[in-house]
Amino acid sequence: MAAATPSHAISHHSPVTSLSKSPKLPSRFILPISSNPQNPTLRHRPSISPNPLKPTLRHPLHVTNVLSTPNPATPTTDAADTTFISRYTPDQPRKGSDVLVEALEREGVTDVFAYPGGASMEIHQALTRSATIRNVLPRHEQGGVFAAEGYARASGRPGVCIATSGPGATNLVSGLADAMLDSIPIVAITGQVPRRMIGTDAFQETPIVEVTRSITKHNYLVLDVEDIPRIVREAFFLASSGRPGPVLIDIPKDIQQQLVVPKWDQPMRLPGYLARLPKPPQEAHLDQIVRLISEAKMPVLYVGGGCLNSSEELRRFVELTGIPVASTLMGLGSYPCSDKLSLQMLGMHGTVYANYAVDRSDLLLAFGVRFDDRVTGKLEAFASRAKIVHIDIDSAEIGKNKQPHVSVCADVKLALQGLNEILEGKRADLKFDFSVWREELNEQKEKYPLSFKTFGDAIPPQYAIQVLDELTDGDAIITTGVGQHQMWAAQFYKYNRPRQWCTSGGLGAMGFGLPAAIGAAVAKPDAVVVDIDGDGSFIMNVQELATIRVENLPIKVMLLNNQHLGMVVQWEDRFYKANRAHTFLGNPAEETQIFPNMLKFAEACGIPAARVTTKGDVRAAIQTMLDTPGPYLLDVIVPHQEHVLPMIPSGGAFQDVITEGDGRSTY
Repeated sequence: MAAATPSHAISHHSPVTSLSKSPKLPSRFILPISSNPQNPTLRHRPSISPNPLKPTLRHPLHVTNVLSTPNPATPTTDAADTTFISRYTPDQPRKGSDVLVEALEREGVTDVFAYPGGASMEIHQALTRSATIRNVLPRHEQGGVFAAEGYARASGRPGVCIATSGPGATNLVSGLADAMLDSIPIVAITGQVPRRMIGTDAFQETPIVEVTRSITKHNYLVLDVEDIPRIVREAFFLASSGRPGPVLIDIPKDIQQQLVVPKWDQPMRLPGYLARLPKPPQEAHLDQIVRLISEAKMPVLYVGGGCLNSSEELRRFVELTGIPVASTLMGLGSYPCSDKLSLQMLGMHGTVYANYAVDRSDLLLAFGVRFDDRVTGKLEAFASRAKIVHIDIDSAEIGKNKQPHVSVCADVKLALQGLNEILEGKRADLKFDFSVWREELNEQKEKYPLSFKTFGDAIPPQYAIQVLDELTDGDAIITTGVGQHQMWAAQFYKYNRPRQWCTSGGLGAMGFGLPAAIGAAVAKPDAVVVDIDGDGSFIMNVQELATIRVENLPIKVMLLNNQHLGMVVQWEDRFYKANRAHTFLGNPAEETQIFPNMLKFAEACGIPAARVTTKGDVRAAIQTMLDTPGPYLLDVIVPHQEHVLPMIPSGGAFQDVITEGDGRSTY
């Protein structure tokens, strides 16, 4: 194994040992961070620590921007693929951009979402020389990063997006923040101005490493062309291991142009990170969890996005225990929503019976979740009667919002495998009987089902989603924007497998649905992909219709068009006496007309489209959408008075749940 050489990549939260061999950085580029770690204004979010004895916090107090240390090489099992056949001879010099593209090929990348610019032209030229990587050209860098997220969410593999320096790089910010909050593995690559110009306020220069430091799991500024193979390997490893997240690689243009003979056998140098990866769960802890289950009368599973890779193990666990399952927005599909033990979604707009179950439970099994405020509401009242077991891969999440009685910091998949082995080994001795508890919850299901009202010929948005669920047999991949349509899609489409549901959860980024559908369609070309969108979200990235047409992606857009920012309108109705504060998205001069005409956007991009305005025509219109080859847009006109129910007001408890009313009433 080759000995490690000093790195010339800026890589955050690594200690400085020697800077003598590295190009000196102009101080203008370095974020002015105080040396006082107690300063509360300098809170950033690194995830890799060089010190294996200090716990890595998700919200630590201090981070410094320094050059990565020449630590001893870290042996890993993830060795370079010796079977890869390069188009270059081993000793043939090639540009740094070609090294980058080959490094992506060696990671198994077949699709990228890249928008060119001056500082990334070399990368795009290199992409044209690749026989294996296809570039799906977005029409906006935000569309590219959201598409990379859709790719990752639908496939489980890291998505890759590429942008130029300056505004191109800053247009990735929302997507990186979204991926960070939802733990989505993406690798974002940005061009940067040449090294000699960094810090000079050059044309299209932004210090994107500094801008994105707190919203990436890790990031790099490459200052030595020889580091590219190692950095790319590290980036993919970091993005997909432990708690997944986004990694950014910033590459100056002169590095892209420099000739080099790459060394593909460089080991990764992540000793601090590797030392901190969670260990397998201890059997004693798992035995303790099994004992708590055997003592419980009213247990509930609370499962989140951390369970998406352990759906099979979760189903087996439920089969062995008979415990009902409530899912977070991010966890939908990890356990089949149509199963009799599913309580569907809990939280602010979760089902009454899911929130009832958590409120009444004496044991809450929280697997792969982070006790988000949209789930818990008032923390003191959430599961106040229950003993709490929290299993999560990220130690910083355990006890952050809600203190558990038993905690296990481990991969949920390994923990569930261990629990299932114990349960199977003790089946003769363990006799779980939660039938009385399940019957109590079934009564709640019958008493408070998800429902909606119909007013004349108007189309209830919930009904349109229900019909889509029926006509696709619940088998489509669904993407959404953010707002009322997102919540209705979570409630009324039944997700029976993981990675069917792609939505912006933690960040709540409008404009997510259409580009995410592009990524999902590229990752799963044989799947039916439907973007259930709202008119407000849809128009934020409407330009991506051009990408869909050019790539001929068979994406169906079902637009629930109420001419308003629906969720904000709902809050105006409930809490602001229905005073409209800039939430009408139509043309005030012609309020009775649909504006803008979404069908014209589709027509401009050569995409078939139709509008439906009455409930009786919905089923046939959706069937036509699904039967039409290639992309299609269906504009479903719905009333703006509809409210997403149930609803627990922000900061409220289960006792505050709202189950009746809409914008036709006064509050």
